[in-house]
Amino acid sequence: MHCPKCTIEYLKPTKLEDGLPVMGCQKCEGALLPLLYYRDWAERIDLAFDAQTEPDKVLTDSDTKTAISCPKCSRLMTKYLVSCSLSTRLDLCGNCDEAWLDGGEWQLLKSLELGSNLPRVFTEQWQRKARSEKTEIDRVNRLKKIVGEQDSERAIEVKKWLSGNKNKAIILHFLGLSD
Repeated sequence: MHCPKCTIEYLKPTKLEDGLPVMGCQKCEGALLPLLYYRDWAERIDLAFDAQTEPDKVLTDSDTKTAISCPKCSRLMTKYLVSCSLSTRLDLCGNCDEAWLDGGEWQLLKSLELGSNLPRVFTEQWQRKARSEKTEIDRVNRLKKIVGEQDSERAIEVKKWLSGNKNKAIILHFLGLSD
């Protein structure tokens, strides 16, 4: 099998962790992780990962930006957001149930305390939450760009206060706004 990122390098058997076999690329340090092996490993191992490293310091931007093909079946792999605040996305082949981890992504997952529960990232619930959080971050950034840092911080503060206020409807009506 060829590396889906380097395309010319062959994947060779290696391990992400003791007892967790993968097919890895020596050039880009990516790894093809069978989720079947991962689930078995996660059930057998007492997972105590070091979460001391900050996520944004773990990974240089090595995420593949374009679609990649599964090294096993050649179908396109689907990209899944890891977090709303990170540009890193994991690639999954739905046909083979194998994930491609770019170099450094395993360390990132461990630092986010996801090393022991990787399949959660591939759920619709996780993806919906990550997209929603990313949309909110983008909205806030647009507001800051338009009205400035100070006014946007004040607007965020008012929004938080108003969202939990039992008189929200009355206050919005008074301001001439609606829900």
